[in-house]
Amino acid sequence: MEKRDEILQNIIPPKISTYTLLLTDFGAKGDSSTDCKPAFDKAIKVCKEKNGGKIIVSAGTYLLNGPIHFVDNTSIELKKGAKLVFGTNAADYLPAVPSSWEGTFLYNYSPLIYAYQVKNIAITGEGTIDGNGKDGFSKWYDLQKPAQELSRKMNHENVPVKERLFGEGHYLRPQLIQFYGCQNILIEGITIENSPFWSVHFLQSENITARKIKFNSFNKNNDGFDPEYSKNILIEDIDFNNADDNVAIKAGRDHEGRKTAMSSENIIIRNCRFKGLHGVVIGSEMSAGVQHVFVENCTYGGYCKRGIYLKSNPDRGGFIRDIYINDVEFGDVEDGVFITSFYHGEGKGFVTDIYDVFVDNLKIKTASHGGLVIQGYPTQKVSNLHFSNVKIDSCAAAISFTNAEQIVFSNVVIGKEVTVPSAVK
Repeated sequence: MEKRDEILQNIIPPKISTYTLLLTDFGAKGDSSTDCKPAFDKAIKVCKEKNGGKIIVSAGTYLLNGPIHFVDNTSIELKKGAKLVFGTNAADYLPAVPSSWEGTFLYNYSPLIYAYQVKNIAITGEGTIDGNGKDGFSKWYDLQKPAQELSRKMNHENVPVKERLFGEGHYLRPQLIQFYGCQNILIEGITIENSPFWSVHFLQSENITARKIKFNSFNKNNDGFDPEYSKNILIEDIDFNNADDNVAIKAGRDHEGRKTAMSSENIIIRNCRFKGLHGVVIGSEMSAGVQHVFVENCTYGGYCKRGIYLKSNPDRGGFIRDIYINDVEFGDVEDGVFITSFYHGEGKGFVTDIYDVFVDNLKIKTASHGGLVIQGYPTQKVSNLHFSNVKIDSCAAAISFTNAEQIVFSNVVIGKEVTVPSAVK
């Protein structure tokens, strides 16, 4: 684990400014009805003038009719009992800003909390961020397909990003929190709920610490953390409760991901409690590659459909390699470990290379579908996977491997363990 220790040494939380500002001094009221967007804008303007500051939000419910945009060396501390609730008028999140949507760069409605090309930023405290998605942007899910397909077409045809204008007239939901092109990030202690889309998106960012977060987010596509083209990330001591992936590691989609060629790497996920659709996912938008991922000392807070899920298809290309799963436990799942390079059974031309995956000390109570599943591709088999000290108490299909090779088992028991053989009577 020398690589893991080396990664940890390079992840250093930002120093938080000692210059403090009270949001209420700028006209904010925690009465759930006063628009506190102007107060945040004024406080952040002062932070910019002072080259940094810590904005303190005291107990109360603060309505924001529009986004928060970070500047360098700035933090927000949400005191216990403080809640930020974002308004649901889509026009308040315009003009469109540089962003990314399902692995394609474009201009879209501003994420509700947005940091673009800034450094040394933090969101901390014991308060709550409520994206108000259920009553707002989440209603766009059924309307998004034309814009979704247009974004993918622009990706494949290499349309200049400045011409990919999505906003009014389109229905791509913004992320709740997005750090784009940022360095030195801390997000700690808060509760995140009711996101319109992905909850926390780390995009082309590095040196990130996320710890002691609680998620309660049940709308469509409410992933917890989505690192994309990002590196040197520590995610620890998180209580997940998401309607979608808890952690979904991504690295761009199809042509654009291969062109960008910025792998997501050096990611440590430890001491977490998984609950939601899937525990840890890599893909499916991962065309620039994902490597050096460590999942350690994690357990579960409830049901997950799949525990560990590595997924790609032959439209993506790229690679998934050097993945280490150590000391992880799940309760009831549909599939324990599921690795596929033929996701949705579609795609052609750019098969993903998946290899060097190491699973040690994995425990699962029940897998109602598959215990260990590998689905490689006929021309590019999944290879060099090591399973050691794996115990699945109950399982419908223990092992299902196709187009897989160089698989090593050591101390693997699926179902009831067979002990001393019986003697002839």
